[in-house]
Amino acid sequence: MANSPQAKKRAKQAEKSRVRNVGQRSNLRTFVKKVILAVKSGDKVQAQAALNVAMPIIDSAVTKGIIHKNKASRGKSRLNSKVKAMA
Repeated sequence: MANSPQAKKRAKQAEKSRVRNVGQRSNLRTFVKKVILAVKSGDKVQAQAALNVAMPIIDSAVTKGIIHKNKASRGKSRLNSKVKAMA
């Protein structure tokens, strides 16, 4: 356990950010899964709409430090490929 006041404050801040990050990561995964489910269902219009919603959420996760920019780019590319392959 933290002993100094600074370490106690940092521990509280780390816990707050951890809880916030868990929620953001869960939200990100939810929207990615919506795209994948739409692709599996075979509905291209719904898949494209889900992709258009998921893209900015993935980008905002990068700016908030939830995921690395290369992981975001890779994920967006893979989702886009899946949607385009439905033609």
